[in-house]
Amino acid sequence: MTREELVRRFGSPLYVYDLDRVTAAYRDLADWMPEGTTIYYALKANPHPDVARALRTAPGGGCHAEISSTGELAAALAAGFAGADCLYTGPGKTAGELAEALAAGVRLFSVESLTDLEHIGAAATAHGTVADCLLRVNSATASAATSIRMTGAPSQFGNDMEELPARVAAMREVRGTRIIGAHFFPLSNAADEDSLLGEFRHTVTVAAEVERVLGAPLELVDLGGGFAAPYGVPGTRPGYPSLRKGLEEALDRHLPRWREGTPRIACESGRYLVSDCGELHCTVVNVKESRGRTFVILDAGINAFGGMAGLGRLLPVQVKPAPDGDAPGRRAALAGPLCTPGDLLARDAELPDPAPGDLVTIPHAGAYGLTASLSLFLGRPAPTEVVIRGGEIVSVSRLRSQRVYDPPRNPDTWSE
Repeated sequence: MTREELVRRFGSPLYVYDLDRVTAAYRDLADWMPEGTTIYYALKANPHPDVARALRTAPGGGCHAEISSTGELAAALAAGFAGADCLYTGPGKTAGELAEALAAGVRLFSVESLTDLEHIGAAATAHGTVADCLLRVNSATASAATSIRMTGAPSQFGNDMEELPARVAAMREVRGTRIIGAHFFPLSNAADEDSLLGEFRHTVTVAAEVERVLGAPLELVDLGGGFAAPYGVPGTRPGYPSLRKGLEEALDRHLPRWREGTPRIACESGRYLVSDCGELHCTVVNVKESRGRTFVILDAGINAFGGMAGLGRLLPVQVKPAPDGDAPGRRAALAGPLCTPGDLLARDAELPDPAPGDLVTIPHAGAYGLTASLSLFLGRPAPTEVVIRGGEIVSVSRLRSQRVYDPPRNPDTWSE
């Protein structure tokens, strides 16, 4: 179905996710990594159960799930993942969510600190089990100088590598836990293949040092991610043809028993796996001129896409070229419908001569789209999400919010 047909049938704004592109991205990533690598899908990128299910069932083995909340756990379970398929991460795991995760069968946790390990151990002991734990490591050094850095600085994430030797003995004494490996996430959205490979090589050397500090073989090393993909702009997913060979050479040198499964190797990805599966179709509501500038006002703004742009983490969008490539272009700001001057998706986008009723398509909207946006701000309804495979509709859904009142049991304390 064309975008016009989909919008006529389901309305605007409208997300469309193509599962064929999801499985193609998984196949590519599996080909770039060393054979046997476990790929964790980071549900933060897009927790839609149909998207996650496509990655779980992808030919060639499929993904496991990387989650960092009970909401993402629920989405993973809805997609058919078992609790045992999940890696639970994050710096602020509460007793309640740890109990819920353990009850759902989650047994693998990323550990950010000694106290985080103690919290996991207490919850696992109360549940009558033992949790397998990966020490997330904040390396003191890094390789890539570009991209979004996730290591090498003071952070709520990870155990500082230089402090680890002094803490290992205490970590080993934490009841209810078993330290089985290391977890890294040194960068996000690597600028190029050389940056990504250089960072992975550095990570492997740090993993070998962690193994030396622990004094026991690592069972699992999660190298993290960093795989790039366009966000809200035309383009294609990059390829990494040299990554497998270069990474295998580093593993052979520093963790030589990895080919025998000690340690098992894992990586994780969100944007690379799902970015190009999605498009957001919007409708022009109004075109306004103001002091020499053109504002194209859409029926979707930062409540539907790009809500994280204000953090400087994600870039403003560009519009997908119109089918008629010869249509005249016009520079304009893309504004959403929200009653705030911050509702801008782009300050200087090029569109064919816009008019109310025109469709505007934001490409590469499959990652960090709806659920990474200010979806509750100003109370506008969420876009409809349509999932397709082979050109056929798989599902149609819409997120809804509902306020649930849960007052104290004693009405006399409500005012407190």
